[in-house]
Amino acid sequence: MKVIVAGYPKTGTKSMNAALTQLGFNVYDALENLVYLQDEYIKILENGWTTEDFRRMYETVDAVCDTPACFFWDEIHKAFPDAKIILTLRDDEDVWWKSLLSQLKASDKFLLKMMEMLCPTSTRACIRILNPISTVMFGGPYRNPWSLKPWTLNNEQLAKKCYRTHNAYVMETAPKDKLLVYKCSQGWDPLCQFLGVPVPDEPFPRKNVGGNVVNEIDDHPIFRQLKKELMVSVVKLTVVSGVIAYCTAKYGPVKIAETIYDQAKSAFQKLPFG
Repeated sequence: MKVIVAGYPKTGTKSMNAALTQLGFNVYDALENLVYLQDEYIKILENGWTTEDFRRMYETVDAVCDTPACFFWDEIHKAFPDAKIILTLRDDEDVWWKSLLSQLKASDKFLLKMMEMLCPTSTRACIRILNPISTVMFGGPYRNPWSLKPWTLNNEQLAKKCYRTHNAYVMETAPKDKLLVYKCSQGWDPLCQFLGVPVPDEPFPRKNVGGNVVNEIDDHPIFRQLKKELMVSVVKLTVVSGVIAYCTAKYGPVKIAETIYDQAKSAFQKLPFG
């Protein structure tokens, strides 16, 4: 691990991911953290962690950013004390809050809702990682994956307080010689100088502008995996629904209910305490 991006979501983390990738770093962003390291983060959130856990998780990764890694930046740094820390910021907390709300609105799409409801990987990430981590990072849970209501954060003051507290903690705690407080609007120069790498000829990348991240990650291998998982779930659900509809039409709902009851009763009676 060489670089830890400790900034909150909506502080330019997707642009940082693209910039660090362009500079030759192997980066774990939110998708990689939530899918490749799903079991590890569930264990961390539910049972605690050791420094060795984070060392094992990121020993082959050059850089990390976004949720949930940004919340555990100091634990990751304890595992990799030579890593440099970048705290990405917006111009002020009002700009950050408006950008966060814009992201929530833009991400409230049918495909993502279906993934949360029907993809085991997405559902598990929502319930066991995003919900608990969002509660401490933004003052409220992510959302019930089976709810069709849009995700909203109702407590603006609490979310801003969480944002301020996190930034203050990073600036107070991180070793000064390893910390860069940075805005993506500053471009390549301060970032490359801090990392000790040449400045690219290409413009600094601007990603997820206006919450457009879903379109930008459409070809990401993890996103393609999740879409395949969704298709499998839809096929299974369709087959089960067809079987239920056929049996109901042939035997009637009362007979179906009686059969299910009898089978459940028989299975229960076979249990040691049945």
